Amino acid sequence: MISVIASIQIKENCLDSFLEIFKSNIPNVMNEEGCVEYAPTVDLDTGLEPQALDPNVVTIIEKWETLECLQSHLTAPHMLEYKAKVADLVEHVSLKVLQFV
Repeated sequence: MISVIASIQIKENCLDSFLEIFKSNIPNVMNEEGCVEYAPTVDLDTGLEPQALDPNVVTIIEKWETLECLQSHLTAPHMLEYKAKVADLVEHVSLKVLQFV
């Protein structure tokens, strides 16, 4: 099992537009071979230390059966279309690909 944490820094005042595009693509991703979980999340202010809050970051929580499934996901036609649609809304993306030990 492969887990992915993708942090997407959204441009100011673009969060709603980004989430609309992202959420419309979720059914396509969930239908991909090996996709177990694919969900957008935003920071929840809990008051816990040392939590860092950013209202313009969307964190995607993903789980894939194999690395090969994840690699196929990244080049799927609907993902290339999604990336083009959000290109002007996104400032920066960071990715963590994890495996259980």
